Order: sequence, then C-alpha cells, then structure tokens
Amino acid sequence: MTDQAQQFFISYAGTDRAWAEWVGWHLEQAGHQVILDVWDWRTGDNLVQRMDEALKRADAVIALFSTSYFEDERWTTEEWTAAVAHRDRLIPLALEPLTTNDLPRILAAKLRKNLHGLDETAAQTALHEAVNSGSRPTAPPPFPGTIPVTAPIPMAGQSKPRLPGSSGQPEVWSVRRRNPDFAGRETEIARLRESLVRESKAVPQVLHGMGGVGKSQLALEYAHRFAGQYDLVWWIDAEQPDEIPVRYTELADRLGIAKPDAGAETNARALLSHLDGRERWLLILDNAEDPAQIEPWLAQGPGHTLITSRNPNWAGTARTTPLNVFTRTDSLTYLQGRVDGMNDDQADTLAADLGDLPLALAQAAGVIAHGGMSLDLYQQLLATNTTQILEKGGAPGYPAPVAATVTIAVNRLTEHHPDAVALLHLVALLGPEPIRNTWLETVRPRLATIPGNPDDPMWLHEALSPLSRYGLARTESGSFQIHRLTQAVLRDQTSPDQAVAIRNDAVTLLAAVNPGDPQSPDFWPGWAALTPHLTAQHLATTKLPELRPALLNAAHYLIRSGQPRTARDLTAVAYTMWVTDLGQDHPDALTAAQFLGHATADLGEHAEARRIIEETLARRHRTLGDDHPDTLQSANDLTVALHNLGEHAEARRMDEDTLARRRRILGDDHPDTLQSAHNLAIVLHDLGEYAEARRMDEDTLARRRRTNGDDHPHTLRSAQSLAITLHRLGEHAEARRIIEDTLTRRRRILGDDHPDTIRSAHHLANALHDLGEHAEARRIIEDTLTRRRRILGDDHPDTIQSAHHLANALHSLGEHAEARRIIEDTLTRRRRILGDDHPDTIQSAHHFAITLYNLRQYAAAAQLFEDVRNRHRRTLGDDHPDTAEATHNLAEALTALGRRFEAQQLLVPQKQKKSRFRRKRR
Repeated sequence: MTDQAQQFFISYAGTDRAWAEWVGWHLEQAGHQVILDVWDWRTGDNLVQRMDEALKRADAVIALFSTSYFEDERWTTEEWTAAVAHRDRLIPLALEPLTTNDLPRILAAKLRKNLHGLDETAAQTALHEAVNSGSRPTAPPPFPGTIPVTAPIPMAGQSKPRLPGSSGQPEVWSVRRRNPDFAGRETEIARLRESLVRESKAVPQVLHGMGGVGKSQLALEYAHRFAGQYDLVWWIDAEQPDEIPVRYTELADRLGIAKPDAGAETNARALLSHLDGRERWLLILDNAEDPAQIEPWLAQGPGHTLITSRNPNWAGTARTTPLNVFTRTDSLTYLQGRVDGMNDDQADTLAADLGDLPLALAQAAGVIAHGGMSLDLYQQLLATNTTQILEKGGAPGYPAPVAATVTIAVNRLTEHHPDAVALLHLVALLGPEPIRNTWLETVRPRLATIPGNPDDPMWLHEALSPLSRYGLARTESGSFQIHRLTQAVLRDQTSPDQAVAIRNDAVTLLAAVNPGDPQSPDFWPGWAALTPHLTAQHLATTKLPELRPALLNAAHYLIRSGQPRTARDLTAVAYTMWVTDLGQDHPDALTAAQFLGHATADLGEHAEARRIIEETLARRHRTLGDDHPDTLQSANDLTVALHNLGEHAEARRMDEDTLARRRRILGDDHPDTLQSAHNLAIVLHDLGEYAEARRMDEDTLARRRRTNGDDHPHTLRSAQSLAITLHRLGEHAEARRIIEDTLTRRRRILGDDHPDTIRSAHHLANALHDLGEHAEARRIIEDTLTRRRRILGDDHPDTIQSAHHLANALHSLGEHAEARRIIEDTLTRRRRILGDDHPDTIQSAHHFAITLYNLRQYAAAAQLFEDVRNRHRRTLGDDHPDTAEATHNLAEALTALGRRFEAQQLLVPQKQKKSRFRRKRR
C-alpha cells in the first residue's frame, strides 16, 4: 500500500457500524475513496451484486475484526474470503482483543493493526499506518534520538464520527439503565442508525408498533450503544404531552439555560432555541401517541430526535419505521439466553405459541427460569388459561404484562369507538394472519355484532383507525392484522352470550369469501389469504356446515399449490369429523377422503394413498354409480396410485376404461377427460410404448393449450410429459427446448419451490446430462436435491430420484466412488420404501450394477444385472426397452468375466445393437 489515493471497501459486522463510519470518515479526509454500504447502497439494492461490484472496484478491503465479525451466517465471510482470493487485498483492523483461536486459520497468521485500547489520536495513527504500510519513505527518516511526531489523518468540521467507545457517557445524560437481557434486533438498530444519520437532522424518527413489541427497549439499546456519538442524550416520557415542557425544563436547567422565574413553557422554548445551534444531541420521546400534541415540541436543530409510539400516523411530522415482532432467530436467541437448557425445538415451539412478541417472551422466560414452572406446564396453561398466564412474570423495562397491555388499550377504546372494539372481538376468532378489508366491506350488512350504519362506506376505516392508533391492529394497504396473543386475551374476555353472536358473524364472514378457482394460480393469493382463517382452531370450522365448501376448496388449493402436508392435516381432521357427524357415504366426507388421498400420495406415501382411494372409489361406486363424475375422479386417482406403486399394466387398464367413460359422458375437451388422457400417456411411456405416448401427449397438449392457455399448470404438465417422451425417442434438442420453456414458465407462475417446478428442473438436468453437459447437469440436480430434501424429506420418492440422478452425473464426471456411495444409499432406501420389484428400485439396482462394472467389480455387477433382468422380464416383459438394456449389460459383464459363450447366448434372441452404459432418464 502507498499513501496515494486509493479506494477501500469496508467490511464489518452490523454491531460495529460506528467503527466502520469512523474509519470511513477519516479515510475520506485523507483523500481516499471509501465504499461503505450504509453510505453508498440504497434500500432495495441487490446486496450480492453490490458487494461483488464493490470488491472488484476496491484496491483493498479493510476488515474490522471483532467477535461478531466471525459469527456464522454473516456476509462478512463472503467479503473477506473474496478479498483473500483477489490478490490477498485485505487490511485487518482489530476492534477488540482476539486470539489465534478466534480467527479462521487462513487469517490467523495475518498481521493486523489494533484499534482497541487506543485514544483517538493513536487510533488515527494506527489507521494511517495500516493503509500506507509497505511503502518506502520519500524523505529521510527522522533522527532516532528525537521524539517522532506522526501527523494524524486530517480532520475537517465538527460533525466527524467519534472514535467508538472512546468518550464514555455523554456529558449530559438522562437515560435509564441498559437492559442486560437485550438480544437480537441488530438489523433494526443498524437501520435506525442509518435513518438518523442519513436523514435531514431536523426530521424526527418514529419507531411504531403494537404494545409489547419492544420499541422502548430498542430505543434504550440505541441510546447506550451510540452514546459515544453524542454530547447530550435525554429520555422523556411523552405519554402525557403536557409533561413534555416540564421534562424540557429539567434539561434546560441541567444545561444552565433555565430561568427559575420563567414558566415551564418558556424554558422549554429556550431549550429548543438552544438545540437549534448545538450538535451531537439525542432526544428520545418515549410512548408518544398524538402527533398533533407532540409536533410543537419537536427540536429543529442539527441533532437527532427518536420517538416511540403505537400510533403509525405521523405523516407530515416525522419519518416512521414499523417495528414488528422478533424474527424467529431473535426469539430463539433471547429465550435460550434467558432459560438454561432450552433446546432449539422447545424454544421454537414456545416462540410460535407466543407469536414472537418480545414482551410475551420476556414474561415466559421469567416464569420458566425463575418462577418454578416447567416449560410443558407453561405451554399447557398458555393454551387453556391464556389471560391468566399472560398476567404472570415480570418483564423488566416493560410497563405492564401482555394481558394488562391489551386490556388497558381496549378499555380506552370502548366508550368512544364501540365499532372498533366489536370488530376486534370478531376477528379475534380468526387466524393471526392478515385479514383483507374487502371481506368485511362486502359482508358488513350481514354482521349483527358491529354497531352503526351497515351501509356506511367509511365504517371500516373509522373502526381500524383507532385500532391502529392504539397498537391493537397492524394495518397495511388493503388488509390488517391482529397479534395472536391480543386475540387470545380478547377471546377470554368475551362473555358466553356474546361469543355465540360473534361466532355466527365470523362464520358469515368466512362463508361469504370466494377467492375463485382453487386450481388456478391466478386465484392462489386469495386462497393463501383465506385458508389460515378457515383453519383457525378456536373457530372449529370443520363443525360448521356453512364452511364445508370453503374448506374443501382450500384443501384443493393446498394440493395444487404444492402444500401437501398442510392439505393432509386439514383433510384428515375434516374427514374424521364429517364421517362422525354425517356418515362415511356423505358427499362431503367422500370429497374430503378424495383430497386426503391426493395429499397422501403427494407426500410419497403411495401404499396408504392407494388404501384411501380404493375405499373412496368403492363407496362412490355404490352410492353414485360407475359413470358419475366423482366416481370417475376416484377411478382416475386409483390409476395414479397404481402407477406410483409400479403396477403399470393395471394402471393402463383402468386409465383406458376411465378415459373412454369420460369421453362419452363429458366430451373430448373436458378437463377431466384430458386428465385421463395425460395419465394414460405417462403409463404408456413407462410401458415402453413411446410412439403412442408421444401421439397422446401431443394431442392432449394441443387441446389443453386451446382450452386453458399456454401457462395453465395442466398445459405445462402435458408439455413436460411430451418432452420426457421425446427425450426417450432420442430427440434430445427438442426435448431440452420444451423443458427449458416449461421450467421458465413454472418458475414465473408457481415459484421455485413448487414440486412441479422442481420436477422440471430435474428433467432439464437429465436432458443436459444426456447431451454431455455433465457439469451443468450436476449443478442443477444438486440444487434440486437440496430443495426436495428441505421440502419433502430424505425418504420421499422424488428426493430419492434426485439423489439417484446425482449419482449418475457424478458417474459421468468420473467420481465413481462418490457415485457408488449415493446410488447404494438410494437402492437401500428404495428397497425399504417401495419394495424390491418397484420399477424405481430396479432402476437403482441396474445403475448400481453399472457403477460396479465401471469399478471393475465384474462378478458383483453380473450378479446384480441378472437379478435386474429377471425382475424386468417378470414385471415388464421380454420386449420392453429396459429389459433389453439389462440383457445387453449383463452380456457385457459376462464377457468381462471371460464367459463369452453365455453372453452370446443371451444376445441370440435379441437384435444385435451396441450396449449403452448410460443412465436411463424418467
């Protein structure tokens, strides 16, 4: 490095932002250019792209080493590793004492400058030396016998950042003690600091959110953490606006500018005038609720004003920042820091039950850690005696427990806003997810518990405004949300007489909502919003006849949108309830059973799905007849179950019968008819009848494009099926084109993690593999496998299929040992889950034999090839392409063992063709 102007990228942990700004400011004063995220990057920028650009442009990366810097899952890891990789352009500065064991091995041997423990002048000198080290002097060094004087990096202006931690407590300070249990909120603190520093200093910042979300705690932590950046920090309880001038007078007296004979208002005005010409001050107005009453007392000078409030409506007065509940990560950090021995699963469950509300977490931690109550008992009481348990446990720094916080706010509203309180009690029976305004606006005339004029178009606005102002509802554009604990307290406070009427209104509300066709992605956002409320446990929706149609449509939506686990949970409860109340043959019970079978199959539990579907089909045969559309749907479902179990011949027979009936009853272009045609094409493909499968795929695709459009999920399924068949027919380029197009559409319409999208990516990897693009195929299949493991689990047939094809890719890349490990594991899982004779199990056995052959283990390979061939002959017949391939590969293995005559005898009945030791793709 030289003392010529350079460009530096500053890499730091969020907790060390003050250091980053101090370093950046002094480097710029010295004539260097600095890239610092909080100065140069905007909200909404692509973080990875910005970081990559900065690392490429920078002459060096200045890394601020601290314990936080090396925590897991921080972007700092990517920053320093990139800096080391690019010509070792890393300048380490230590902010705290670190040992070799604290650092990654690659960094442990690097010389680093210590900034900790120095005064500001010494720290400036250390920084100057760090960025200019390694250069030869341009003038004679001073005589060693004299005391050298090193000029610090130049400074300009009085608003430069201070050396973090160097100033101690500001000279004027009135803030309560720091909370030693404060945890999390690093992102929020960084954003708050950014807002205060970037914004015009005359513009106050408001942290707003519901009671108990930790607004005051965050402000308190900010005040202590950044105390060194201010000369004056003063905390004011602003809940009573009339008291603000009194608190200002106390500050004025501390500054020596108060006049004893003047009133509080005069001294407060004098303080505001004083602050107009003063820098480095922070005023915190805690729990301010009425912007109109607070606005006259806001300072205008070049300092910072931070306000905490439940009220989000500060337009024209201040910049607002919403504060939500903890992230789940922060909840776990807090709970495990307070309660010894609480594991991740326990903390996760408790955090979910408490809705990640910081006040509730603090109360729970206090009761469990110091109140002699077990975690299990606490969670039991939380479910059965919610208000009682939410009144327990001290939470330092919070004025009241959760139950009291809710009760006080509701009591304040009751007299002047009865419509708001009635709305609050109504939605307390729904889920804690957002509630769309249009639902209530549409059904308002039918709601008996909401007072006022039912035809008033402004009623919802008038009801939501006070709920938002008191922090009881979080309002967004077009929706609002009530925290689960607020709902729980309200339910406990509802009398039995009120509860009946409110429940009736809740049912009326949900029954009136109709998002649209649950099979169409266009309507999935509406179903995604409604479904959590239909499954709200306190409403017991499965017992309500009015909601049965909505529940069945919700189940259908969950299945089509790729959420089989939630769909199974919903349909299992509904089916059990409806069979008890309505009987096994009731149409709604049978439809619930139909969707339960779908969801079970999508979870990969094919044998159980078959049992459910066969029972449903038998009941529909008996009660509805063979040709009823519902009966034919169950017949269709059974063909899919048989196919999934590898019983292709029986699946074909049933598919052909169901297709013929649907064509006769519904017509050739009916969606159900096309569903059967699509399924028959798949079965024909797996039976090796590729030409006929192609004909059916092309016909079905053309009909679906005409009736549904190019982007409908059913159309995309036919397109993918055609591509797979073309691939088996050797038309690899066209197959690739169709699969790439299908994948692009599915990503846009369904999302990256939808099972259909992942399936398209899987088949694209197969196509690329057979086109010789093994590295790219490996990359895609590794991503697919990761997604399927996360979404479906290790033992789902689709996950195992991805693992199987990863082994193929590794085999083609010459990584035979790892390929063997994976394919052996895959074979073991398939034998256990699917059975020895399932086509997928035989496929894995075949490919394991190929791996053994390539590892020159010819005897073991021949033995396994023979077993595969025998199973193919028994299940598929002698003429199936898979049987022929197994026969040729067995002959190759026998030849390698010197058993040429046996090999020739195997090939006599076959058409002589070159054996293919490659991976079959399905």
